[in-house]
Amino acid sequence: MANYKVGMFFTRKFKITEPEPPQDVKEAFGRFTDGTAATAMSPDQLLRFLIDFQRDSDAKIADAERIVNHIMQKRHQIAKFTRHSLSLDDFHHFLFSEDLNAPVGSKVCQDMAAPLSHYFIYTGHNSYLTGNQLSSDCSDVPIRKALERGVRVIELDIWPNSNKDDVDVLHGRTLTTPVPLIQCLRSIKEYAFSASPYPVIVTLEDHLTPDLQEKVAEMVTQTFGDMLFYPEEDCLEEFPSPESLKHRIILSTKPPKEYLEGKNVRGKQKEQAEEDKWGKDILDPEDELEPDDKNDSDDSEHNPDDQDEDDSDSRARHLVAPEYKRLIGIHAKKHKGDLTESLKVDTNRVGRLSLSEPTLKKAAISNGIDLVRFTQRNLLRIYPKGTRFNSSNYNPLIGWSHGAQMVAFNMQGYGRYLWVMHGMFRANGGCGYVKKPDLLMKANSDNEVFDPEANLPVKKTLKVTVYMGDGWRSDFSPTHFDNYSPPDFYARVGIAGVPADVVMKKTRAIEDNWIPVWNEAFVFPLTVPELALLRIEVHEYDMSEKDDFGGQTCLPVWEIRPGIRAVPLFDRNGDKFKSVKLLMRFEFV
Repeated sequence: MANYKVGMFFTRKFKITEPEPPQDVKEAFGRFTDGTAATAMSPDQLLRFLIDFQRDSDAKIADAERIVNHIMQKRHQIAKFTRHSLSLDDFHHFLFSEDLNAPVGSKVCQDMAAPLSHYFIYTGHNSYLTGNQLSSDCSDVPIRKALERGVRVIELDIWPNSNKDDVDVLHGRTLTTPVPLIQCLRSIKEYAFSASPYPVIVTLEDHLTPDLQEKVAEMVTQTFGDMLFYPEEDCLEEFPSPESLKHRIILSTKPPKEYLEGKNVRGKQKEQAEEDKWGKDILDPEDELEPDDKNDSDDSEHNPDDQDEDDSDSRARHLVAPEYKRLIGIHAKKHKGDLTESLKVDTNRVGRLSLSEPTLKKAAISNGIDLVRFTQRNLLRIYPKGTRFNSSNYNPLIGWSHGAQMVAFNMQGYGRYLWVMHGMFRANGGCGYVKKPDLLMKANSDNEVFDPEANLPVKKTLKVTVYMGDGWRSDFSPTHFDNYSPPDFYARVGIAGVPADVVMKKTRAIEDNWIPVWNEAFVFPLTVPELALLRIEVHEYDMSEKDDFGGQTCLPVWEIRPGIRAVPLFDRNGDKFKSVKLLMRFEFV
């Protein structure tokens, strides 16, 4: 390569060359044609490839013809009128097309007629915050963005405004600026079903007087109208299904207690330790998934859902607002004292229990079986510990592996745990509801339920081949990764899941190439593939500084489509790059 001196630095001139299709692609092309690279692949031959190699058992000749026509239209302006078959390069281009050859499906594929408790639900925490938990603005914009991403549970903290005559949404006892409740409700109505037709649950952390509760009831009924679901009976014996609740909005909070007028109660509301306790135990956004958080604070905090009936004179002024109480579709259950008692299953009614992140960790050790049994009928919501004032998140697998449906996340946060959350809800067409595996819903012949800590045998093995990547030249500036040479990309591939399955591996770094070709395979034995997510990251190796980020994605293993697939990558915030993608192969062996 030629060197050119510029000032005190040397720059190298690099020629960008397009790599050949990987050997596996060449062999697949030859296998389904007559074996020569000069041969073209007809729609009939492509259909055989789709069924036999890609395991697309539902593929039809119309699908193969549509692919061929699409490639001809996109790549050949003249031949599209005369040729109706794929060359090797055309075939490679098809395999590298995420629109035609995605790694997971884009349609709802699970039974949606089971009770809500049978599903993991895409859940937000403090959904109105634009940034950190202490001083960021409150706005309806994060709510809209969450709904557009497919989030199905929106959390609102509702407080009296400064004049005590209206209702604001804000993170109480912090410097966050309020936003009117009515503004949030209107955005929920407008965007609730922009990404999914399945129900939106609005969880309310209620700090209101009865007269303002009545005002909330009026706002809610006028805003949502017939969209609002509430049960005819005071309590549900079993949750309805997502299918039966399509295009419905459900309120969930702790029903206010009925007080006798003139009842003596304590003066000021107790401090809410979970909201006010700002310690130093913060998860670094670049921490790996494998280690547990260190030095978790003792769970002395509690959730506003769990307020003692004597904790608020504002609630106890007169009789409860009857209309407000009637509109609560999912009743929140109080956790107080013995967790075993809180996790007892009532066969006559269902509800929602909220636990903090540290309480869940303790419960997973001491009451793991109780958690799984409770979540077979009831909803369990997990919320981040109060020390996460920078809106970081926690390992969601602890909650999911114990059946928790509502693992609440700061969607405006960042980091690998949020990427895993995004990955979970790419399943089932991205509709925001993912059916829990049978192992979490059924007991065995000895009436034993799933134990995520148990030593289990390998059930399935996933083999992943990382062939190559492309698109960085289009989505990044020429000097983004290195001022004087092309990037040195490497890929990281691993599993997020139950503890026994968690692992991370990486390829070698390919020096000075915008189109890295790795051709490396990795094998992942899985004891619980039903809860495993495949983590994929690309970084650029930097000898003197921290490696640069080049993209990421996370895929639900149980929905990965076998075969050679195009895998689009996403930025740190979870937004898809326009061009960056990998060519990979997935095999279950």
